[in-house]
Parts: sequence; structure tokens; C-alpha cells
Amino acid sequence: MDYKRYDDTYLLLSGIQHFQFCPRQWTLIHIEQQWVENVRTIEGQALHQKADDPFQREKRKEKLIVRGMAIKSEQLNISGQCDVVEFIEDASGVPIHGTPGTFIPVPVEYKRGKPKVNPADELQLAAQAMCLEEMLLCAVPIGYLYYHETKHRHPIPITKELRDLVLATVTKMNDYYSRRHTPRAKIGPHCKSCSLQEICLPRLTERESVADYMNRRLWE
Repeated sequence: MDYKRYDDTYLLLSGIQHFQFCPRQWTLIHIEQQWVENVRTIEGQALHQKADDPFQREKRKEKLIVRGMAIKSEQLNISGQCDVVEFIEDASGVPIHGTPGTFIPVPVEYKRGKPKVNPADELQLAAQAMCLEEMLLCAVPIGYLYYHETKHRHPIPITKELRDLVLATVTKMNDYYSRRHTPRAKIGPHCKSCSLQEICLPRLTERESVADYMNRRLWE
């Protein structure tokens, strides 16, 4: 797989979730560099600040816990950071520098709220697993999603279906980025919770006439 990279940079792995939520939202953030905070984004950042501590590494019996681990994939042209990677001691695992034994990496992603209807969270976790596999030359068959609202960890098998969907999503992201393409908005219930609703102006992208737009704004 050979992508034309813009300025030799990787796309942000976290953008997979934005792209799954709405490709237009992803392009506004990652291509046009626009961003607006709302309650959900602030809560999400606060939750991740608790999980992400790149200076913290602890050993608990057969488990090595690393927080804020930087990851990347040359194949997918993405980079990012795992909230937590739990390295489970296993004879079939891989060695970790500075620690005796061999381990299997298990990514753990922290999320606000509760499990979503769409697979955005699962895709982000699967992408992390694929990065770890490429970096450490090992298999990562499972990861976990921890939701702040439910206080529960959900095991997520990293299936072929998830991997294929990650590949298809990232391929589109790289294509849009290389072409600097911003797709038209697809209006739906998700627009109400989007932090970029006012910037996006989805009604305008549906070819609303200037007269209709002005009349609507006067009455709002």
C-alpha cells in the first residue's frame, strides 16, 4: 500500500472515530483545522488526561502496564497514542526492553459515556491493535473499551471484519487528505451533538438558496 503523504506526516489515529461519526466533521478538524469545544469533548479530554501519563509504567504480578504509549503504522499512515497498554506475561509473547520475560500487548481505550450504536470506538481500538502488531511483530487478538458512565471494561476481539473496516476507513481518510477534499454534509440526528454544527452549516451544503438561508436566519 503506497499513500501520497502530505508533508510526510501521519494522520492522527484518533481521527478514525471522527471519520466514522461524520467524514465532513473529520475533514473540518483534520484538514481545515477547525475545532470547537463542547461538553462532550471537554469531558473526554479530562478522562483521557487521567489515563494518559507517558511517564507511568508499573508492574503488577504477570502484567506490565504502560500509559500514554506512542504508536504508529507505516502501512496505514497513522500515528497516535494508546491510553493504556497492558502487557500480559506469556511464553508466546514478545520481549519488552528492560523487563524480563515475554508479553502479549493488550490495548485499553477509555471513553466517556456508554457504548455507541456505531462501531467508531471498536475501530479506534482495532487500529491501535494493528499499530502494535506492526511495531512489535506480534499478534494482538483482543483489546478493551472502558466506559466512564458504565464503569465497565468491554472485551473487543480484533476480528478480520474490524481490521478490514479499519483499512477501508483509513484508505478513505488518506485519499481525502491527499486531495484536500471536504465532503458534503449528510444531515442526521448526529448533527445535534456535533461540536462543529455552527461551523459546518450543513443546511448550506444541501444547496439551500441564499434567499431561503437569509429568510430562515431572520426568523431564527
